[in-house]
Amino acid sequence: MKTYINPNPEQWSELAKRKTVATADLNETVKAVFNDIQKNGSKAVKKYTSYFDGVSIENFEVTASEIENAVAQIPSELKNAIQIAADNISKFHSSQKEIPTKIETTSGVFCWRESRAIDTIGIYIPGGTAPLFSTVLMLAIPAKIAGCKNIILCSPPDKNGNINPAILYAAQLTGVTQMYKVGGIQAIAALTFGTDEIPKVSKIFGPGNQYVTAAKQYAQQLGLAIDMPAGPSELLVIADASCDPEFVASDLLSQAEHGGDSQVILVTNSEEIVAKVSVAIEKQKAVLPRQVTVEKALENSRALVFEDIQRAIEFSNFYAPEHLILAIENAEDKIEFIENAGSIFIGNYSCESAGDYASGTNHTLPTNGYAKNYSGVSLDSFVKKITIQKLTSQGIQNLGPTIEIMAAAEQLDAHKNAVSIRLKKLQNG
Repeated sequence: MKTYINPNPEQWSELAKRKTVATADLNETVKAVFNDIQKNGSKAVKKYTSYFDGVSIENFEVTASEIENAVAQIPSELKNAIQIAADNISKFHSSQKEIPTKIETTSGVFCWRESRAIDTIGIYIPGGTAPLFSTVLMLAIPAKIAGCKNIILCSPPDKNGNINPAILYAAQLTGVTQMYKVGGIQAIAALTFGTDEIPKVSKIFGPGNQYVTAAKQYAQQLGLAIDMPAGPSELLVIADASCDPEFVASDLLSQAEHGGDSQVILVTNSEEIVAKVSVAIEKQKAVLPRQVTVEKALENSRALVFEDIQRAIEFSNFYAPEHLILAIENAEDKIEFIENAGSIFIGNYSCESAGDYASGTNHTLPTNGYAKNYSGVSLDSFVKKITIQKLTSQGIQNLGPTIEIMAAAEQLDAHKNAVSIRLKKLQNG
């Protein structure tokens, strides 16, 4: 990790850059795959699965026997851990249910809002070297709580044409209705248009690499809803003398191991802390099985030293990290100064892994600076909010004249008449 001492604000844009691929090439690839799948359906999906994943799939849908076999492969210890995580995620997201409240804005005029679940949603679960079965919990559980009827899962197959057993176990545990062995751009395109095998959905959820993120954004251009642009994982740690350097190093490495395109940032007020964390990183990295991946991510990572923690927070707000750890003194008192972050972890014992797996909060979060204008996934992500109003005869009499004046001023006489005709009838008994 390269270290920067008191970088001025003119340097911040460069220091906040994430690793990217050429946008033009990326978008052209996405567009070509989408056009082919829209025209040729499953035939094209099979072609791209063979090309990108190196495996030929005849039937994409996961069968009941495949799910049974997957369940049988999961050790009881892991099943228990998944259940504990599922219970905590369910508790936290159930607390987000909105109780409709009727407000009488004017005497006889009542307004309120109710939630309705999105009927059919798609969840994308990354596979590859790190199959994220935990993401199944993070998406399927709130979808079920919200009342989504159809939860369609897509996840890339391995070289044998199978989805990781833990992903299938988590999917059946949480009530996913259909599961398909397809990943990448082709999965997002199939969910966008629908094929003879894979249903069309109304909204797509889930993280992925830059190709998946670009595909979701293209799907949004075509009129499909998405949760957010969720790309390669990232973490920023703000640390002072009260931190434990070994803890900080472990957190940085935990995100670096997600992939070579992940990014981790250490921001502190002490060069000594950078030195201690760097030593701890080297020590811990040496025994990690994903060391090559970690080292690649660390090439795109950095340490920044500022004069004080307030300046460190200012940089963090500029960077807008997916995950933010406050390993500083009186960390909870600093929350009010945090403007942009997907999820915050307070103090030395709040490791980012807790949020990734089992604390209860959702780990599907905005990356690449989108925490400036996007929230992480919550129960609200799976519902539409419908406003409702009811005017009694007293209500239209009280509010009607206001509406008439405003409609007349906008020269919308039919709007005015819709009120006037009611008021006249009431006046005439």
